[in-house]
Amino acid sequence: RQGVVENARRRLREFDVGDKFSRLPLPRAAVLLPLVVRGGRLHLLLTVRSLQLRRSPGEVCFPGGKSEATDKDDIDTALREAKEEVGLQPERVEVICRLMPGIDKMNNLVTPVVGFIEDTFQATPNPDEVSEVFVVPLEYFVRPLNYKTSSYKTSSGYLTRIHCFTYDDEEHKRSFKIWGLTAHFAVFLALVIFGERPTFEVDYDLDNLIASSEKNFMNLYASVCERKKSNL
Repeated sequence: RQGVVENARRRLREFDVGDKFSRLPLPRAAVLLPLVVRGGRLHLLLTVRSLQLRRSPGEVCFPGGKSEATDKDDIDTALREAKEEVGLQPERVEVICRLMPGIDKMNNLVTPVVGFIEDTFQATPNPDEVSEVFVVPLEYFVRPLNYKTSSYKTSSGYLTRIHCFTYDDEEHKRSFKIWGLTAHFAVFLALVIFGERPTFEVDYDLDNLIASSEKNFMNLYASVCERKKSNL
């Protein structure tokens, strides 16, 4: 476990954006990307949104949500939400870094916070928010068995690629569909940690992942700003 974690830590710290984008004038949100080592392999913990929720019921996502006035930063937001949603105590997360943010359908600036959790963690889902919790081997997001992609134009006119993974979970005896911003963050995390070419196309220059991911994000942000101006 130690070698796997140490290698991932080192790679992730190279990609830490800190609070570089925190002053952008968009509403803020954060998600926790919880990494766990099982059988010597990295896995990613994901949740299924409760069917009672108004927005995106039944969809797969990471623990997370909008920032609140009492949150010091994105890390605080991600840890608070993970505690509320799946009972993960903040002190049981070894936070490593914040990766390049994304912008969701509601134009929230969403920051992914990456941290390690122990494989002994037993989730206690809050049924108002989460219906299921499951884990996926991280390498599935560079070498998937069931994958498709589509092009998508955002409301601001920015053309982007949407990844869609179907993961057959042995433990739950069912398939989970992982797509959208959740899949986007999972793919980027896997690219950062493994440093290898995936079996599908991505919108990055893989020889210069840091610069190309920032360029992609700034293009998306610029298109959102243009759209806002044209609506005024």
